[in-house]
Amino acid sequence: MTRSTTLQIRKARLAQATGAVLIALALAGCATKKDVTTTGSIQPSAASMEAMSASQLDNLERSIGAAYERNPKDRNAGLRYAQVLGMTGKHVQALAVMQQVVIAHPTDRDVLSAYGKAQAAAGQFEQALETIRRAQTPDRPDWRLYSAEGAVLDQLGRSDEARQKYRMALDAQPNEPTIISNLGMSYVLTGDLRTAETYMRNAAQQPAADSRVRQNLALVVGLQGRFAEAETIAKRELSQQQADANVTYLRSMLSQQNSWAKLADKDAKAKPTVN
Repeated sequence: MTRSTTLQIRKARLAQATGAVLIALALAGCATKKDVTTTGSIQPSAASMEAMSASQLDNLERSIGAAYERNPKDRNAGLRYAQVLGMTGKHVQALAVMQQVVIAHPTDRDVLSAYGKAQAAAGQFEQALETIRRAQTPDRPDWRLYSAEGAVLDQLGRSDEARQKYRMALDAQPNEPTIISNLGMSYVLTGDLRTAETYMRNAAQQPAADSRVRQNLALVVGLQGRFAEAETIAKRELSQQQADANVTYLRSMLSQQNSWAKLADKDAKAKPTVN
């Protein structure tokens, strides 16, 4: 195998590992943070669900699923149910739910946004791009949709177009950490890790940055061989449960290209020996 072929394979694996992260972060803001699935019931935000344990997510899925089953045309129940299904990796089922919701609410921007998210998560990138563009309105542009469109374009290998969309999103919503992070992930996908880190650090320094943004910074630092620093970032300012989840996330992402052990070994060898 030639060096060129090896680099192409590694780049493809890196794109696969980071692509899902970029899609998730880009589209997370497309759903409202406080959706009411039943009268008087405020459901947790995407950020708070990130910190839930598997059993908590299972309970939430059952509860919201029951509300959806009682009325599949309920917009908010469908949106939230698809979101939880996506977070638990049930992307095909989430897409099926959103297909039903969009039939009942074909012109609703939030519904179209969530439908695009479900399509992208299921790997239907061309269809997702069409749906997201249909949800956007030139007279009232939504920065979340620009960012989401950028994420899908990145998955299609159209990085220049993607970065243009991220910058349009930033024009509409300056210093938004999720957009800056997505711009950084775009450079990860093309192998420019130094530029990616610059954007990621900017995103992580924004007051509104959440753990997902810090996880992406940790990923980029780790991919450059600075494992100890990456783990420190992954654990910073979090509860023990969240910190453990972040480190597990970091390990799983780096293991996609079989680099965790190499980075850890490299980091250990870099330390001076104390006699």
